[in-house]
Amino acid sequence: MIKVEHPTKGDGMRGHGLEKDGQSLWWKMISRNKRTIGLHLGDPDGARIFRKLAGTADVMIENFRPGTLERWGLGYNALSAENPGLILLRVTGFGQTGPYARRPAFGTLVEAMSGFAHLTGSPDGPPTLPAFGLADSIAGVAGAAAVSMALYHRGTAGGQGQVIDLDLLSPIMTAVGPGVVYADQLGIDQERTGNRSQNNAPRNTYRTADGHWLAISTSANQVAERVLKLVGRPDVVDEPWFATGRERAEHADLLDACVGDWIGVRTREEVMSAFESAGAAVAPVYRPSELLEDPQVKALELVTTVEDEDLGPMRMQNVMWRMSRTPGGVRGTGRPLGRDTDAVLAELGLDPGTIAELRERGLVK
Repeated sequence: MIKVEHPTKGDGMRGHGLEKDGQSLWWKMISRNKRTIGLHLGDPDGARIFRKLAGTADVMIENFRPGTLERWGLGYNALSAENPGLILLRVTGFGQTGPYARRPAFGTLVEAMSGFAHLTGSPDGPPTLPAFGLADSIAGVAGAAAVSMALYHRGTAGGQGQVIDLDLLSPIMTAVGPGVVYADQLGIDQERTGNRSQNNAPRNTYRTADGHWLAISTSANQVAERVLKLVGRPDVVDEPWFATGRERAEHADLLDACVGDWIGVRTREEVMSAFESAGAAVAPVYRPSELLEDPQVKALELVTTVEDEDLGPMRMQNVMWRMSRTPGGVRGTGRPLGRDTDAVLAELGLDPGTIAELRERGLVK
């Protein structure tokens, strides 16, 4: 994978997040496994080099505003003329067409528009935005799925590539749930419920005697029964309204009191052990430092250690799934801007003198 950046500005993500010894830790993680070149696409010579690079690619991903690539002579028609199998994933805030297409957009804006912020937070509090790039991450996973489908189609239907128009809003709208259907069919807008759910109860976070927080969900009726029996309230299970998650949600005050009072006088370890023995669903509310030491995380190798040229060994999230034949892995952390320019351009047939001239002109890094 090759990441193309502006030769002097680089990717703005290089300046995000916390640093160690002058190195962006987020960049080390988010740009892992990528070779990096600095190339000025707005110059005709830079665009010409990029067309050669795109001619060797299976997939190209861009997130410029609509029309930017076309202005540089790098639109899909131009690129696919030389590489008919190219798959172009175009990621924007609001898509390639429509009245918002040219608006500047970030994940925060679509987190607000999607209904996520409206549904997140306390009922009596303001809409709440996530403290991380939620919409961007969901769009990334959606984009990977779309590219996989396009590659499958290309491999089974004649080798033709195609354009994927992915806006940030669509994936998070889908992830938020059935709110659009409720609004359309019932004229109802879901409202904030805090950590509670309209679909089942008890479902909340509860504080233990030793100051930790635990999350409980009872989406299955059998699990709800186990929880209430465990906390000493089998009488509640016999109530007619206990039979469905929707009706239990209407009695969340009572159920939260039953569960919260029982948990509140026990330690996290005591509660976790009791829930596990009862076959009830519970999980700790972790800080990242606790997640690193979790035995299940270690057993599945959800966190991997990667050697970084600046900072030494770094622990970070591993590949998100485990495949039996092609498991993949994290080979390296995010690299300095332009680290691989010479090697990549040489692979395209450019000699050292030409690369030096381009560098002198500020077209490459």
